[in-house]
Formats: sequence, structure tokens, C-alpha cells
Amino acid sequence: MIDLARLPKAELHLHIEGTFEPELIFAIAQRNGVKLKYPSVEALRAAYEFTDLQSFLDIYYEGMNVLRSERDYYELATAYLRRAGAQGVRHAEIFFDPQAHTDRGVAFETVIEGLTQALTDARDALGVSSHLIMCFLRDLSAQSAMETLERALPYRDRIVAVGLDSAEIGNPPSKFQAVFDRARAEGFLTVAHAGEEGGPEYIWEALDLLRVSRVDHGVRSLEDPKLVDRLLRQRIPLTVCPLSNVKLRVVADLREHPLKKMLDAGLVATVNSDDPAYFGGYVGENFVQTAAALGLSDAEIVTLARNSIEASFIDDATKRAYLDEIEEAAANAATG
Repeated sequence: MIDLARLPKAELHLHIEGTFEPELIFAIAQRNGVKLKYPSVEALRAAYEFTDLQSFLDIYYEGMNVLRSERDYYELATAYLRRAGAQGVRHAEIFFDPQAHTDRGVAFETVIEGLTQALTDARDALGVSSHLIMCFLRDLSAQSAMETLERALPYRDRIVAVGLDSAEIGNPPSKFQAVFDRARAEGFLTVAHAGEEGGPEYIWEALDLLRVSRVDHGVRSLEDPKLVDRLLRQRIPLTVCPLSNVKLRVVADLREHPLKKMLDAGLVATVNSDDPAYFGGYVGENFVQTAAALGLSDAEIVTLARNSIEASFIDDATKRAYLDEIEEAAANAATG
């Protein structure tokens, strides 16, 4: 039997601000003299009942307001990487939202320095490799996104790709076409959230206009057979987040999640945790609970892990090493 929680894997859809556990929020708030609306860790955690994406974002932004110094960002990322490493994550591609910090007066340099030091230390201490993906907040203006891209250019060696996140409805990928054109010209890869709340047309725009290498979420792709054909033909990975989809009411129940249908269709689906501090589980819990709810076979679980490595932005030699680890784990489970 494969140890689902610790199976070697990559995590490709993870917002570092979404790993902010209530205990750490309160500790950093106290250190920085920030008064929280909630009187205790327990009261804050009890507020994690969301009706949709926006209800989550409201509390999500309030939590990250306590982040002020390089030390804060370092501690946030380090806490995630320790958890991830313990759950078999060999490589993580981590989203961060600079506008959510710079718009409240935190310098871009403070954010990037704290995060990258944590990534460097985790690679050395934990053996977890990682990349940063800078996301634009789609409910802000395209001009704000372009200004953020300009701020990032001196740090382009620390950022592998740009992405698009936050409130999807009413903020289609086409709104940011010029920003993504500029980002690609500067050497960044591109990804984008699409097909979570928005329909298949958002995925089409992400592919055609933003020319993304991966689609983040993409769970509504099955609604459009022509889109499925496109995703299959081009082997476009989908970074699926099952527990997030349940928590934000994208699907009513984990047993109704389309992940197994996506695998049956041959899509390059991966399993990720999105904002695990808020959505009830890190990537290990997402694997375990989704496998149980959908009755996934060991072969399907191994496919998901393999997909995560193949869909990552690491070099071919490192991919091969991680894929070998997956095959070894699968072989040991079959014989043990």
C-alpha cells in the first residue's frame, strides 16, 4: 500500500500567504504590534467557514496584514516548507502576491528577500527544491500589475514565472494580456488561475492570450469537449486543488470532484493544496482524502505524483531523479 501522504511529489499550486496558520498569525501580530479583529487563535480558526471565493479572500487579506519584515516572510515560508518536506514534497513552486504587501507599505525587496532566504535554507536543510511564481491580483488594475512587473525585474533571477490569482469572475485573463506579453518578453514563464469560478472561456483566454504553460485549477474544463481536446493535444497541466474546491463550494462534496474524470480523460492533472491553512489540509491530506473519496487506485495516485514532477519547471535531470523516487516508492509498495 502506497503511503499517500509521503509519496514523492511536487506541489505546483500553493499560495505562501495561504499557509499562514492562526498560531503564527498571532505570534507575528504580537511581535509587530498589530491588533487582530479576532480575540484568539480558536476564534480565528472558527471563522474559516466560507461561502465562496470572496468570503475567503476577505479573511485571507486580513491575516496577511500582520506581515511586515523579512523575518516574517522567512518564518512563513519556512513553516510551509517544513510541513511540505515531511509530506513527501521534493519540489515546490510557490505563489506570492506582492501587491497585497506593497499596497500596504511593505517594500517589494522585503518580501522577496525573506522568501528567497527561506527557500535557500530549505533546499540545504530539508532537500526540498523550490521556485517562486509572482502572481498579479486580477481584481486590481492591469496598470497595477504592470507596475508590479517593473518592480520585479531586478529580481528576475529569483522568480521563474508570473501568474494570475484572486477574484476570478469579472476579471478575465484578457484584462492582463499586455502584462503577460511583457513578462514573457522579459523571460518569465506564465501560468494563470482559470476555470475555478469562471467557465471554460477563461481557460481558453489563458491559453490563447496569456500563453500559459499550466492552468491553475481548470476543474471546469470538462464542460467543453473541444477544450479537453486542446488540453490533451498540448499536454497542458492542470494544478487541481480538491479540498479548496470543496471549501469554496466549487463542488458540493469531495465525492463529486471531477479529478478522477480528468484522469480518465487523460488530462495532466496534479493534486495541490492551494491555501492549506484555510482549506483543511496540506498536499498530503489532499492526496489521502481525495483518494478515499474518489476510490483512486494506486496506479492513479502514482500518475498524479508523476504528473506533478513532469509539469514542474525544474530541469530534466532533476525531474528524472524525482521520477525515479516515485517509481521506487511504487515498486516498494507493490512488493511490500
